Amino acid sequence: SVLPRPAPPSLPDRFRMFRSCEWEVLERSLNILQASDFYWGPLSVGEAHAKLQREPVGTYLVRDSSQGNCLFSLSVRMPTGPVSLRISFQEGYFRLKNWFSDCVVQLLELVVAGTRNNPLHFDEMGGTPLV
Repeated sequence: SVLPRPAPPSLPDRFRMFRSCEWEVLERSLNILQASDFYWGPLSVGEAHAKLQREPVGTYLVRDSSQGNCLFSLSVRMPTGPVSLRISFQEGYFRLKNWFSDCVVQLLELVVAGTRNNPLHFDEMGGTPLV
């Protein structure tokens, strides 16, 4: 399930440090992400985890990352509690583990489809697979 919230209407200033070809990919992806039900914008990890703690396992949201080297974080309600995973942006692609796409929403669709048969393992999740 998805924890919905309206996205902020404008592009954050921190996204202006990219080359023009990367900026075009980022701007297009951010516009699609803002139209989704699961983008929360500038939400701290503590706030995200507090919101997810009350939700069923598998509920997720995407938020702006508080890490300077990452743009977005995926926060997910796991059986052991909420965890956050960084979505990196390199050479015009958003990446999460071995998955990548030029659109954050498409990346999440790939991850959801791919983890049905092959769960992902992240150190941040203490060995609990992401399905």
